[in-house]
Amino acid sequence: MGKPTGFLEIDRSDRGYEAPKERLKHWREFVNPLPEGELRRQASRCMDCGIPFCHQGCPVNNQIPDFNELVHRDHWKAALENLQSTNNFPEFTGRVCPAPCEASCTLNIPDTPVTIKTIECQIIDRGWDEGWVKPEPSPRGTGKRVAVVGSGPAGLACAQQLARAGHAPTVFEKSDRIGGLLRYGIPDFKMEKHLIDRRVRQMEVEGVIFRTNFEVGRDVTVERLLDDYDVMVFAGGAENPRDLPVPGRDLDGVHFAMEFLVQQNKRNAGDEEEIAAPGGTISAKGKHVVVIGGGDTGSDCIGTSNRHGAASVVQLEIMPMPPEKEDKALTWPDWPLKLRTSSSHLEGCERDFAVTTKRLIGEDGRVTAIECARIEWVPGPDGRLQMREIEGSTFELQADLVLLAMGFVGPRHPGLIEQAGVELDPRGNVRANVVDYRTSAQNIFTCGDMRRGQSLVVWAIREGRQCARAVDEYLMGATRLPR
Repeated sequence: MGKPTGFLEIDRSDRGYEAPKERLKHWREFVNPLPEGELRRQASRCMDCGIPFCHQGCPVNNQIPDFNELVHRDHWKAALENLQSTNNFPEFTGRVCPAPCEASCTLNIPDTPVTIKTIECQIIDRGWDEGWVKPEPSPRGTGKRVAVVGSGPAGLACAQQLARAGHAPTVFEKSDRIGGLLRYGIPDFKMEKHLIDRRVRQMEVEGVIFRTNFEVGRDVTVERLLDDYDVMVFAGGAENPRDLPVPGRDLDGVHFAMEFLVQQNKRNAGDEEEIAAPGGTISAKGKHVVVIGGGDTGSDCIGTSNRHGAASVVQLEIMPMPPEKEDKALTWPDWPLKLRTSSSHLEGCERDFAVTTKRLIGEDGRVTAIECARIEWVPGPDGRLQMREIEGSTFELQADLVLLAMGFVGPRHPGLIEQAGVELDPRGNVRANVVDYRTSAQNIFTCGDMRRGQSLVVWAIREGRQCARAVDEYLMGATRLPR
């Protein structure tokens, strides 16, 4: 350990943001990296804990104290090798992961965790800048072909690991570009898409084949694909959005969040408006926007609306406002429930909690307002909390654009899943365990959100890697891929 007293002598310092009034003028990333010297100082704050709780917080099992120490000692290439041994795409997680590792850091007990996410991101960014990140093709092939359905982080991680094991994976993506929700669900100001393109080029050299505009279950049947491939991996997302079944839902101006976000990402990619928005342009310019849903997707809608030039943005959350600071004695080292303010919130947004939507009000077929009520959560007969409207609390909000960002209820069943005839779990996800990732159908595996439900990019990468190991073992009888 290079500096045993680093955590006592050095205060936590993290990446800064470009000023809101400046970053709202563009769609680029706006995080300012730490200078190299300061980043090394931050890495020296790692305490070399007897039990590194950050390990249990990181789904991909990053060896966090190890790469912290290597950065502190200025061994950047070794730090990169360490990081890439557990995480296929650190540039993705270093930008969009909520950093459960930092919540589990021992230094988070006094609210000063090591800046793990920043260190991770700058390791991989430097690796690309220095030319250290190179394709890793297998020296010989196995002759086994694998069809990976879905090109989100789970599908990409699975395909890359399979290619490095010598198999011949083909990734099928129904959209026009590779990346899944990384491509079209995450705004460019959080993660620019050239990062995905760069990885795709690397994976093509490694032997991965990509097929876009190709929907399995529509353009080709599952049965036909299994005739050509030894194994299929279902790595699609949990794309079925939670709807809002209230009067006025069918009014113009009420949209699912993904309809709104996908359009903007396509525009940023250079698509003409008729391609980006074939069903009609959704714009927040000059409008009073109401975002229903308090999670990351809702936050992305806020940042996008403000860049459009919205007149106002209000975000509604059905749950009570969480505490600003968690009770560490109750939560640490687990992920805590606390108030989280994103960079998009800081750009201009009003937030309201414990609010339910009763109906959407419109004129001439278009939404003009939203009727809400305040609620409280009380124990029901079975002891579980139930929602109860507070009498006399009804109020209205002006709304020209309502964006539904209430999460996702699981994968879409028509087409792929129905044709495969795989068993589903009680939540409607494809059933498989985390040991062999096999579905109830022969030669079909599954991983990522299609298996576990809506989750984080880092969990998708973990499941893609582990599924690849399971597939390799199934095909070859043994595997050297890491779990």
